[in-house]
Amino acid sequence: MQTQILGLLTPLMALVFAATFAALWRFGRLKRHVLGFAISYLLFAAGFLSTHLLPPDAVYLFHTTQAFYSLGAAVFLASLCDRVGQRVHLGSFAAVYLISAAALTVAVSVSNEVGARLIIVNTGYGVMFAMAVTTLLSARRKTMIDTAIIAVMAVQAADFLVRPNMTLMFEQSIAAAAYRDSIYYSLIGLVLGVKSVATAILLIGASVAEWTTSLRETGERDDLTGLRNRGAFEDAMRTLLPQAQSQGRALSLVVADIDHFKQVNDIWGHQAGDAAIREFANLIGRMVRGCDVTARIGGEEFCIAVWDCEESAAQRLAERIRSSFARTVLPGMGEDMRLTASFGVVAAKEGEAYSRLFARADAALYRAKESGRDKVVVGSDEPRLNQGAWTGTFRRELPRSATA
Repeated sequence: MQTQILGLLTPLMALVFAATFAALWRFGRLKRHVLGFAISYLLFAAGFLSTHLLPPDAVYLFHTTQAFYSLGAAVFLASLCDRVGQRVHLGSFAAVYLISAAALTVAVSVSNEVGARLIIVNTGYGVMFAMAVTTLLSARRKTMIDTAIIAVMAVQAADFLVRPNMTLMFEQSIAAAAYRDSIYYSLIGLVLGVKSVATAILLIGASVAEWTTSLRETGERDDLTGLRNRGAFEDAMRTLLPQAQSQGRALSLVVADIDHFKQVNDIWGHQAGDAAIREFANLIGRMVRGCDVTARIGGEEFCIAVWDCEESAAQRLAERIRSSFARTVLPGMGEDMRLTASFGVVAAKEGEAYSRLFARADAALYRAKESGRDKVVVGSDEPRLNQGAWTGTFRRELPRSATA
């Protein structure tokens, strides 16, 4: 009875952590990686329960637990990388799982001993964590929390790769029927519990820090869209540009403007116009990554700073936003009405100030407007000095009806 109760502690803790991350995501309005943590801990809990409740000598035991653990690890590691604007190669994770599953099938068919099975599945998990660590190391964010996360993930990878071999050195063979009475099973319950708690506490702390930052930035947000306002975006760019240049990273700027927006307000009213602005902002939010910076810089004009992204890739992002917006049904305008948007895209040059970068992007946007709208225009070295006065941040001061 005592063994049964102890065996349920780890999955119960995983369920508590899953609920905690889900609550942080829901009530803190945090980004999708926090929801990913909740989903992964839910999958880990299912894996823990399978290990503990299924018959120890069932041929499907290791296949079932491996499926839950592998999927949970993939979601967990993808969420960790998404948190810092990086993407894992899910195809590689799938390949690791398939190779491990095939090797596990062979091991189950040729022997009733679980030693080989344990080494196979844990090696697969270790490889996944090691792949994620290399991805995290290439991220631009290196706060104390980021460094701690990388260290914990490296320890996780080493544990998966080393622990089964070390344990089996002391316990030469483990029959499937005696698996739950083995030293290994007692050890793995302790190790998984400690790792789950330590990792969850670290990530809960990181999520709370993100929530605190989000609350602090509320005053820097546009009330209608929730994106950064103009001043906050310019402050962010003063940090991003030198950082990109010092790290040798590409940084692209996308400036977007909803076409014929004045007519929307004149014909359908300002409520329809506000709805169109919100829909466009929501679309941008769904398209960009966590490391990108977005803002509504005034009226119907928006900016996106695309981190570690060459001009051609930023152009493809703008095209995706443009085509999606052109298909969007907007509230208050009727099923048969659509709006379009125009885009200017440029990549930052070596030593370039934000004012100059914005001037080139704004000039590209103007060319998109002049050439028929609903377009993405890339690059312009000549700021549009003859089209109106420029302010300190090189924003054109033209009536919106002249360019909308």
